[in-house]
Amino acid sequence: MPDEVARRSCTFVAGGERRRCISRRWDLHRAFLRAFSSIHTHLYELSGGTIGARVRAAPVLVLTTRGRRSGKLRTTPLLYLTDGERLVVVASNGGAPRNPGWFFNLEAHPDAVVQVRREHRRVQARRATAEERDRYWRQLVAIYPAYESYRAKTSREIPLVVLEPRDRVTDRNDQKPSYSPDS
Repeated sequence: MPDEVARRSCTFVAGGERRRCISRRWDLHRAFLRAFSSIHTHLYELSGGTIGARVRAAPVLVLTTRGRRSGKLRTTPLLYLTDGERLVVVASNGGAPRNPGWFFNLEAHPDAVVQVRREHRRVQARRATAEERDRYWRQLVAIYPAYESYRAKTSREIPLVVLEPRDRVTDRNDQKPSYSPDS
């Protein structure tokens, strides 16, 4: 009986090799987060950032990246910190042992697009330097204290990503501009 329960909560690949075990509870949690993220992104985009612009006291942007394997455009809402023209985002993944997918996408394709309220910006991503990291981390924890608990939950160093402006595309007609991170 215990083997039967273990088999039901594991994912298998061809040949019956065990790839990874994930509890049903985690699968439900992940499904909920994906659905919430999708709804949040759509409301943010449709309202020009009026709905979903903040989570608690932290501001929210929508990041569009190119998938590292699929090549498809992927969007995700993220909390951010402003440093002049730069935006700083945290690849916390809620303290999970692995970095979020958008982080791997940016490593493969550092050119991306962000939406901050009604404004769309082309950006280029890079990891924060050690000096930037120390300064930014304190500021990020001040606006969203849960980051500290995420750091305590994981053994990996949570990356901070600096999004530097390439150019600005202003949405003057309340329509989403037609461009991709590569343009």
